[in-house]
This record gives sequence, structure tokens and C-alpha cells, in this order.
Amino acid sequence: MANDLVELPPIVRSPSTPHPRTEDSARVRTGSAPDPRRWRILAVLCLVEFMLLLDDTVINIALPAIQHDLGFSEANLAWVVNAYVLVFGGFLLLGGRCADLFGRRRMFLAGATLFGIASLTNGLATDQAMLIASRAAQGLGAALVSPAALALIAALFRDPGERTRALGIWGGLTAAGGTTGVLLSGLITDTISWRWIFFINLPVVLVAVTVLPRLVGKDARPRRRVGFDLPGAALVTAGLTVLVYSLLLAPQHGWSAPRTLGGLGLALALLVAFGFVEARAPRPLVRLGFFRNRSVATADALQLVLSAALFGVFFLLTLYLQQVLGYSPLRSGVAYLGFFAGIFVGFGSASQLIPRVGVRPLLVGGLLLTAGGLLWFSHLPVQAAYWSDIFPGMIILAVGLGWSFLTITTAAMTGVDEDELGLASGVLNAGAQIGGALGLSVLVAIATTRGAHLLAAGADPLVAQVHGSRLAFAVGAAICTVGAAGAALFIGRLKPAELPGPALPRVDEEV
Repeated sequence: MANDLVELPPIVRSPSTPHPRTEDSARVRTGSAPDPRRWRILAVLCLVEFMLLLDDTVINIALPAIQHDLGFSEANLAWVVNAYVLVFGGFLLLGGRCADLFGRRRMFLAGATLFGIASLTNGLATDQAMLIASRAAQGLGAALVSPAALALIAALFRDPGERTRALGIWGGLTAAGGTTGVLLSGLITDTISWRWIFFINLPVVLVAVTVLPRLVGKDARPRRRVGFDLPGAALVTAGLTVLVYSLLLAPQHGWSAPRTLGGLGLALALLVAFGFVEARAPRPLVRLGFFRNRSVATADALQLVLSAALFGVFFLLTLYLQQVLGYSPLRSGVAYLGFFAGIFVGFGSASQLIPRVGVRPLLVGGLLLTAGGLLWFSHLPVQAAYWSDIFPGMIILAVGLGWSFLTITTAAMTGVDEDELGLASGVLNAGAQIGGALGLSVLVAIATTRGAHLLAAGADPLVAQVHGSRLAFAVGAAICTVGAAGAALFIGRLKPAELPGPALPRVDEEV
């Protein structure tokens, strides 16, 4: 009987171990025609990733209402955000590798289900502990969903041109999720209740867990029992979690505080121990040779650098709009529509340009455009007009980010073995989360320190705040410029039209 479903076998292979044969290997052939349902699958995956990115930002404007209803202190309120970021960032690499080992479809559905249940309990939360625990559960669900979804896209779209277009759609819609979150948060909080910022996730999850199983076939199971590197999993998850935790709390305790330095030292020790364990494990969670691909390693590093600049800048720009210019939360969300438009232009044009000019030139150009947008913001005045002072910088920044993120994703996923696509996606997403926490800590600290010095010298508080933010924007521009130099030096001459991705086995007939 004909079957159009995609079969995604979780293949585990060490350098000395051949690929295990699956139960359906007699009916599997490579190089078959693309699955006709791939674009519908992409739509479902993009919808869920849009939801995950929306949840990164939708919470921020609702925090005062949450604080009032549940009686949070200022210190505890931060954990409504931090609990999600901490678990999401800490478990991403493990989630990505589990997708390779145990099945991308299986991990995606498990993560989406967990995310939906946690969203429901968030909306029903009656006390602080329930809300924070549910936010942490959301983070774990997201850490399972996000790398599995990106690995599914990379596996489904084997044609280089189609893969670039698919990643462009994926990137544009998911980046829009962050902007939409700011807008929706103010609208929902003002008109209904903050609880509905979580309830709106439920229809998306319901669609995903209902539709995706009909489009993507069950993950095949290898005949041999798959070994799991439990020590490596524990070390890398603990190391990343401690690292993100230390970065999140650095602004509160100070970078030179014993608590911050001790946390960073412990994270480094755990990650070094992870490296030693993986070098000796018979079936490592992360094959260390994975990072010997210079283009992949550079792309992962650039993801961290770019995310560091982006997260810090958005935080400071939002404060500038509301505290300096006096925008309401809703008006601040509307102001980001310029960025929303620019990011679509960036991703759309990049998906057309990559097959023609290659990854490296467009990545260098994207990072330089991003630096240009940040330089624009480094000259923001205390009294600004949106269309002349803010909108142009948003467009430049958004187009640069669209070019950069799409080319980084393409470089990070090109040439990766089919059985390591989940790992590649997990590493890339972990770089974004760690970079975001690092950027918030460092750039906000730079802005705050500069502002405090000006206040001590007798400057007006608004002038001090603006000059502090301007310095942080300039530092972000410098970071992106250094990243452009790194891309020019270390990213290979990747042209997707010349470097096809890994072939995906497919089941064409089922007895």
C-alpha cells in the first residue's frame, strides 16, 4: 500500500561502528523524490516555533500584573522569566541529541505536549511556586521541541535550494514571534488577563500534536539496543544550566562577586569534565569530532555572539521607548512593527541570495548591516522622533539580522551527518540562549555603569540613561564587526547549490 509518510530513523554511530540496520531497511531507499507533504509539515513546525519565540517575550510586559495578582517580590519576579530561560538553555543540547537517538517525531510530540500542559498550569497558577515550576516545565518542553523541529526541516528538505527557502520561512516566522509577543502581551494584559498569554498556546499545541502524526511517520527503531551516555548527559546539562544561571544573576550580584565567579568556574569545570568523558565514552552523547568542521563551529560561535548583541539591545531599546520617550507598553509593541517588516525582508532576500553568492559573503554583509543598525542607535537623542530617529535603525538592524541568522543556520546545518542533525540544532539553539543571557548581563551592565557615572557627575537621569544605552549599542556594534571578521576568516566557501545536505531515507511502500 502506498505511503507518503516520512520515516526518520534515529541512527547512532560512533566512528568505528557501522550504521545499524532498522526493521524497515529492506523497504528503505535513498535519493527518492521529496516528500509531497514537506511544506505542510514545515507549516506546523513553524507555527510551534513561532509560539516558543513568542513565549520568550510575551511575558515581559505582563510582569507587573503578575506581580500584583500573585504577590511577587521584585527579586522573585525575575524567576518568572529566568526559570524558562534557565531550563530551556540548559537542556537544549541534551534535547537535540535525544532527537537523534530516540526519534525527532517522538521528541517533538513529547516536548509539545509538555509545553501545552505547562502553559495550562501557568494560566491556572494560584501561587508563585506553581507559576515558576510551570515556567520551568515550559522551558523543558521547548528544549525538546526546538532542536527536533529544526532537525526535521533539515532532513525533509534535502534539495539545497528548497532547504534554504524552508529555513528562510522558518527564520522569518520564528523571528516574528518575538516581536509579536511584545505586541500581544500589552494587548492581552490590558484587555483580558495576563493568564491568557499562556492559554493562547493551547490551540497551537493541539493543532501540532493532532496534525503532525498524520504527516510524519513513526520513528523506526534500530535492531540493536541504543546505548545512552548518561554521565555525559548529566555533565553537559549541569554545566550549561550552571552557566546560564550564573549569567542571569551576574547583573544582580556583580561580575566580580564570589557567587558569580564561583558559578562560572563550576560551569567551566563541568564542561571540561564533559569533554574528558566524551573522549573516552564508547557511544558519546556528543562526538568531539563534530566540532572539527570549521564552518559549523564558527557558525555556532557566531550564533552566540549575535544573540548576545540582539538580546541586550532589545532590552535597552524597550526601556528607551518606555522610560525615556514615554511610550505605553502597547505603543512600544507597535513601534517594533518596523523591525517585524524588516526581518521578513532580510530572511526573504537572504533565501534568494544564498544560492547565488554563497554563505560567507552574505553572512559578512549581514553582520556588518547589524553593526550599522546598532551604530545608528548609538546616536539616539533624549528627544527622538520615531520615523526619523528609530525606524531607520530598526530596518537596518532587522535586515542585517535576517541575513545573519539565516546564513548562520545554513552553515551550521550544511554537511552535518543525517544522524547528527538534532545535535547540530541543539548546539545552535544553545548558543542563542547562552548568548542571550550573556548579552543581557554584559550590555545592561555596561549601560548601567555608564549611567551611574554620569549621575554621580550631576547629569540628568534621562540623559544618563540614554548615554549608558548608547555606549552599550556601540559595544554591540563592535561585537558584530568582530563577528564579521571571524566569518570572513573561518567560514568556508559554502554554496548550498554545490554542497547538498545529507540524504534522508524514505519509506515508499508499506506491506
